[in-house]
Amino acid sequence: MLGEKTTEPRGEAPTLAIAQRALEFVYDDQVVGLGSGRAATAFIHALGQRVEEGLRIRGVPTSEATADLAKRLGIPLIGPGGAPVDLTVDGADEVDPNLDLIKGYGGALVREKIVASASAEFVVLVGSEKLVPVLGSRGILPVEVVPFALDLSRRKLLDLDCRPELRRDGSEAYVTDNGNYIFDCRISPIEAPAELDRAILSIPGVIGTGLFWGMADVVLVGHEDSVEIRKRGSP
Repeated sequence: MLGEKTTEPRGEAPTLAIAQRALEFVYDDQVVGLGSGRAATAFIHALGQRVEEGLRIRGVPTSEATADLAKRLGIPLIGPGGAPVDLTVDGADEVDPNLDLIKGYGGALVREKIVASASAEFVVLVGSEKLVPVLGSRGILPVEVVPFALDLSRRKLLDLDCRPELRRDGSEAYVTDNGNYIFDCRISPIEAPAELDRAILSIPGVIGTGLFWGMADVVLVGHEDSVEIRKRGSP
């Protein structure tokens, strides 16, 4: 379900394997951005265990659910401006061959992008089912908008051939941690993600899209019996 805020890992072997592998990127005295969603949650549980064993890090959460989980696990937290972020570990909903991403099915896209943009290194955790030949293959692009701009942004998104559907939480509009709404735009495969991202962001009232292009440094892909490491710029 889009907008679901998962706080416990579901236990699938590939998810746990990539979460454990991501710990290899973490060192004492780092500031670590903590993502949202299933894979990030598994990583936070693994990180909490390492903190309990003596690892010294501080976390920057990308959602209120992530912050609550980290606090329960004893991970010290700071705000995104508290110190330079050394590393962010997060999941994704789509990953293309260039390591460009679509994120935001869980609703935390704006805070996730802020923390990832502030990071020296951005590591993404996905199962192999999230790999796509071209972004937009799953047909959904989340876009966060301020409520005042709902009607205007809907019309402008239609002009860009993005067919917006307001995300719901039961009978009410889904509200992000920032107090905004999300359009889940029905899209075709995206030929030029950077251009589409810039066009959507030019709409007054849009504050973020789920397009994360040129941001991921490393993607850890969980297969049934192995973890594949993909690095930006590698074949």
